[in-house]
This record gives sequence, structure tokens and C-alpha cells, in this order.
Amino acid sequence: MIVLANDGVSKSGIDALTDAGFKVLTVHVAQEQLENYINEHKVEVLLVRSATKVRKDIIDGCPSIKIIGRGGVGMDNIDVDYARKNGIEVINTPAASSESVAELVFAHLFGGVRFLHDSNRNMPLDGDTKFKDLKKVYAGGRELRGKTLGIIGFGRIGRQVAKIALGCGMKVIASDHEVGEADITLSFYDGQEITLKIKTAPVDKLIKHSDFISLHVPSQSGYLIGKEEISKMKDGVGIVNTSRGGILNENALLEAIENGKISFAALDVFENEPTPSIKVLMNDQISLSPHIGAATEEAQDRIGVELAEQIINIMVKA
Repeated sequence: MIVLANDGVSKSGIDALTDAGFKVLTVHVAQEQLENYINEHKVEVLLVRSATKVRKDIIDGCPSIKIIGRGGVGMDNIDVDYARKNGIEVINTPAASSESVAELVFAHLFGGVRFLHDSNRNMPLDGDTKFKDLKKVYAGGRELRGKTLGIIGFGRIGRQVAKIALGCGMKVIASDHEVGEADITLSFYDGQEITLKIKTAPVDKLIKHSDFISLHVPSQSGYLIGKEEISKMKDGVGIVNTSRGGILNENALLEAIENGKISFAALDVFENEPTPSIKVLMNDQISLSPHIGAATEEAQDRIGVELAEQIINIMVKA
């Protein structure tokens, strides 16, 4: 059986598939050439991340495909329902990257409250001549300890964010349409564990009481956070979005930063990805990263292994 990992897959994933008798192709095929390549090589399993789109044309034009796998959580680049209606298994790896995304949230939070994202821009330019001036500019940072973190979307990633927040001494309030209560287990080096129950609250309550807000919801139509929601937030709130572009109104965000309602924001995803707004990119109160939430070596290794295990299990049952 031929597997095409068009956007790459970890060595551990390749090894697991190879040991199970699969042939794994890791060449990256351009979108416009993908259909021909799949048919020419009789590819039965197509693995993608966010770069490759698997739409109706690929599904209709490539009858050899039996499984489509997404290395990651969101599957908005795949016509999932249509594929399944045509008898194709569609799989993803919802658990593999949760820790990596959660750590990126806090990389942005720690950097944001101490202005590191901006000082790292200006120290190389003026650090040798305006050291004391920059010291004044970047004084007055804040601590995360004791502050309230609002987590909108309390699935796997949101719960990992909560774990880190609790470890940092933050208060946590979470909101989720489907989750009413979740266990958060903190593990220690000697095998001890502490489990805390967190009950979710309405979004309106979360917005009013949070010092910082982190978004962890799937792609959806319309904004989750816009001008009206921002107006109800605390003055000086910080917002982090590592989930999907289009759930946070970037124009409303920029306006709120300009008038001081929002003290800083952190974006790993963007409305116009992969060509984000220049106004967003140039704003010195926004910490930026290019959609790298799941892009750690550990997460990619777990993703590859999890995909391989699912594929093997599906083919064993077939």
C-alpha cells in the first residue's frame, strides 16, 4: 500500500508504517499536480498538514484513495463530509500537539507582559546607544501570578493551557459550549498527582473577569471576539489566539489596542493567512508567530506515530 505524506511526516511515523508493510512517499507535490501524482502512483493513503487542500476535485479525481490523514487538529483544509460519504476514512491527531500549543500560549504571554517581543526588535537597533532609554520604555511589566486567565474552548488544548496557568499561580476561568466540567491533573516528578475540577462558565462572565484571554475554538463562521465583546473586557486585557484566524476581528483588535482597552495581543494565526495584514504585523503591541503552535519536534513525532497507528488499525479491520 502506498502512502503519500505530502506535507511531511516524522521519522517515527515513517518507520511504523514501513514496518507494517507500507511504502511511504515524502515528496511534496504541488497542489495543481497532486491529482495526477496520486493516480500515477496509485496512492491509497494521503497524509497532509495545513498546506495541502483535499477538496472535492481531489476526492472525485483520485479513486485509489482510501484514507485521508491530517497531521494536526483542524481539518478545514479537507472536505471531510464529502470524503466520508464517498467511503474514505478521514483521520486526524487531536491529542498529539496539545502540549506544544499550550506552551506557545505561555511563550507569548510571558513575552507580552514583559515586552520581550518588542524589546527584541529594538535592542539590536538601539541597545548600544539608547540602553537607558529602552530600559525606561520596557519597565513596568506585569506578573502572571495572581492574574485570571480566561480560556475560551476547554478541549484538549484548553486544558493543557489551564495546567500551565495553575502551575504559574494564575486563576483559571474556562468556557465551552459542550464541556461543563473537566478534571485537570497536575503531575509531579515523584509520581504524585493532584486533580482539580474546573467548572466552565458563560463566555460573558469570562470576558468580564479575565486579565488575559486565550482562544481555543475550531474554525467557525463569523467572529467569536469582535468590537462588542472587547468592550465588555477589563481595561488592559491581553488576548492570545493560537487556534484559527477569523475568530478574532483584527480591525476591532487594532482599534482596542490604539485606545488602550487591550494592552497587548499575541497571534499565531491570522484572518488573511498566509498573507497577514501589514497593520497587524507592524503593531508593536502584538506578539507574532507564523502558525507554529504544533511545530515542535516532540509534537511532530507524536503526530507521525498517531497517524501510523490509526492507519494500521484501519487497514487491519478492512
